[in-house]
Order: sequence, then C-alpha cells, then structure tokens
Amino acid sequence: MISKGAGVKSRTWLTGILVLLQILFLCGIAFSYYAVSWFGHEIKLKTVPVDPRDFLYGDYVTLSYEISRLKPGIWQEQGKLPEEGEPVYVLLKPVNGLYEAQAAYRSSPDVKPGEAVLKGVVQYSWDEAITVKYGLEKYYVPEGTGKALEEQAGNMIVRVKVASWGQAKIESLEPQS
Repeated sequence: MISKGAGVKSRTWLTGILVLLQILFLCGIAFSYYAVSWFGHEIKLKTVPVDPRDFLYGDYVTLSYEISRLKPGIWQEQGKLPEEGEPVYVLLKPVNGLYEAQAAYRSSPDVKPGEAVLKGVVQYSWDEAITVKYGLEKYYVPEGTGKALEEQAGNMIVRVKVASWGQAKIESLEPQS
C-alpha cells in the first residue's frame, strides 16, 4: 500500500520541475535578446523616419527601409511568390557601406563572410513588389527628439545587430554622413 506522503512528495517535486522550466524559458527569451548584441553582426540600413508619439512610451520613430520593398526578381524559390504572413529570409550584402537586399528565401540561406540574413514576415506580395516587415520598424527615442529626427527624414542610417539565427535589434539611429 502506498502512503499519502509519497503522492504529496511526487506532486511537490513535479511542481518544482514545472516552475524551474518556466523560469528557464523566460531566462532563455531574455538571453536571446541580449545575445544578439554579443554575437550579432552589425549592418547599416538606409531608412526614412516618420515621427509619431506613443501615449505610454513617449516619442518613437517609425522606420521604413529600402529593403522592406523587394523586387520579385530576387525571390529565389520555385513556384509562386510568398503569401501574406509567410516568413522570409532576406540575404543582405554591403554596397557602398550600406546593406542591400540581394535575394529572398523561404528558409535561411548559407551566409558568406560580410553578408547578413534578416528574417521577416511578408505583409503584401504581388507581381510588382514583396513588402516585408522585419520587426525593426519602431525605434523609441528620448522625449522631445522625435521632431528633430523627422526633419532629417531620408538622410538617416540605422545600425542594426543581426544574429546568425536571423534575430535583429536596432542599436542606434544616426544622420547619414
């Protein structure tokens, strides 16, 4: 006959394991964000900012990148173009110090030194263009600086760190020299 104490001990042990797994999962998410800065490859992208304001977070700049609108000719997969909501991997190569889209794939391609791959999601896809969102479209700035950035629209460079697994984060926004 099994005592009641054995069942309580096994449930306590199981609960402890579940709590530990949840903590490890949350730590993994936080670590992956900071790992981009530690292990990521820095690239520069040309952008056009627009200045909205968020009630809770303050000033931010909405960014639109040249690499957000892809020509269908760079699509490397057989068959039809990607559909709305589909993940894509965009291969970027440096051209005159700025990274430009060279190819787009359904799965992560091999990357040579100096190249980078950004993972994005297709927003629209038609015969003339593929519009991609990378998760780098908002950049929060110190309060009161958004208007100054808006005046420099079209003359900004974004420094982005891109990890080998495709995750990216904005490091800084600066005037183009």
